[in-house]
Amino acid sequence: MAQYALRLPDSLMAYAKQLAQEEHVSMNQLFLTAIAEKISALKTQAYFRERQQRGSEAAFDQWLDAVPDAAPTPGDESPSTD
Repeated sequence: MAQYALRLPDSLMAYAKQLAQEEHVSMNQLFLTAIAEKISALKTQAYFRERQQRGSEAAFDQWLDAVPDAAPTPGDESPSTD
C-alpha cells in the first residue's frame, strides 16, 4: 500500500475532522472514500463521453422507429405525476 503526505489548509482539515467524527469513520477512511468517489465520478464521466462520441443520432432515430406504437399493457403504465 502506498503512502502520501497530504497538506491541507487548516480550515479544510477542521471540516474533515468534524465530518469524520459525524460519520464515525477515521480520517484515513474519510479521505479514501472521498478520493474513490472522485475517481469514480471522473471515470463515469469519461465513459459516457466516449459512449456519446460513438453514438449516432440517425441510429437512435432508427431504433426508435422500430419500437411498436402500442398502448402499454394494463398495469405497466407509469405512475401519474399529477
